Amino acid sequence: MNKTLITERFTKAIGTYTQEATAQKLIANHMMGLMKRHLHQFWPKRVVEFGCGTGNYSHLLHQHYYPQEMLLNDICGEVRHACNELLQKGVKFEQGDAERLHFPEECDLITSCSTLQWFEDPNGFFERCSRYLSPNGYLAFSTFGLNNMEEIRQTTGQGLPYRTLEELAKGLQPYYDIIHTEEQRLVYHFDHPLSVLRHLKQTGVTGISSQQWTRGKLNAFCDDYKDRYNTTQGVSLTYHPIYIIAKKKQS
Repeated sequence: MNKTLITERFTKAIGTYTQEATAQKLIANHMMGLMKRHLHQFWPKRVVEFGCGTGNYSHLLHQHYYPQEMLLNDICGEVRHACNELLQKGVKFEQGDAERLHFPEECDLITSCSTLQWFEDPNGFFERCSRYLSPNGYLAFSTFGLNNMEEIRQTTGQGLPYRTLEELAKGLQPYYDIIHTEEQRLVYHFDHPLSVLRHLKQTGVTGISSQQWTRGKLNAFCDDYKDRYNTTQGVSLTYHPIYIIAKKKQS
């Protein structure tokens, strides 16, 4: 993972992310619903959210749990300004790569939406989180599976190294009891392949490639994309969210 490029692309997309990231917003709402359903008697006092972005999921967490301490983290320092309303309520923000950052000790909940797919070593991160969690603490997150943006992968040959639900569960099992897992397939439609590229740029998720688009490459991409994925509703783009709620194993 080129974390510098990822940071750069997300920083450029801060102004458009909230409006354009409709799938991520739906995923955040669904994740919060799962938390309410499966952890309905759980009221964490100390919460960490890694990869908070512009704060959509952060607001949901704060409104529902209103924890005594809440730390927001993101690799992009500029998102601090998008989270200013929460920061004025005593929530703290720390910039940094969550795979290397030290979280507070005795967290009751470490959570995230739509971030873990950018990690180089999820299994190592799971182990680290187990050390930061309180004895009855939870790790709850959404990420994306193998079919995420499959249209882009098939057309360009590029994509993130997505993991299956089974691979993620295997990495969690030494340290956690898995409470709930779930997968979804969300298909969106756009009027043209260029609109797909614009959507991806405005949500910042183009951080895996620094290739320059020539007119010839762009035309070839559009023609291939339409040939493969044109429907009566327009050209498709698939999101494949995975949701996991896990409780730290009792030692």
